Amino acid sequence: MAEQKHTVEQKQQTKRPLRADSERTVRTILEAAEQVLAANPAASMEQIARAAGVARTTVHRRFATREALLDELTGWAARQFAEAVDTARPDAAPPLVALYQVTANVLRVKTDWSFAMNRTADDTHPEAARIHAEVRSTCARVFRRAQEAGVLRPDIDLDWTRRVYYALIHEAAKEGAGGGDTDVLATRVVDTLLRGTGGPAGLAGA
Repeated sequence: MAEQKHTVEQKQQTKRPLRADSERTVRTILEAAEQVLAANPAASMEQIARAAGVARTTVHRRFATREALLDELTGWAARQFAEAVDTARPDAAPPLVALYQVTANVLRVKTDWSFAMNRTADDTHPEAARIHAEVRSTCARVFRRAQEAGVLRPDIDLDWTRRVYYALIHEAAKEGAGGGDTDVLATRVVDTLLRGTGGPAGLAGA
């Protein structure tokens, strides 16, 4: 009975939110991990600790293994991704405004957390996989609203459009990581998506 009580207490402690100072330490470690691993994916825990300005024991106290650190880094980036989409008010803002704001917000996350965001969000990380699935559903809703509002053509294939949009974001994020202006890149993505790249002569000759 005492052992069962101890197990329950452990689970309750696990669910408690981190104190403000502990949360800052974890964020500092994760930000350092992102920067170090983006430059060198094989970087050690010691290198990450040095970049974070903390002792290696501090990193190991928060993350027992390197894999645990990578797991939390993936989850953290996914949560930032979800927040970026939600902040754009995708279901309430006018479709064109929502499309631009989602694009700009997502590009900032993809640029700041490029290593973590490029990790595969599959069944090995259920939380990240769930978040990415929810974002895909949100994106589909935004595109349907855009189509209903006349922003997208009524005959357009929305699934194809979404995949093209994702590809544009991927390319823009790479440019953003190289120092490109996020707002300029977001405008370029939306403009390319809505207008394409063909000129009047191309359309006339079709």
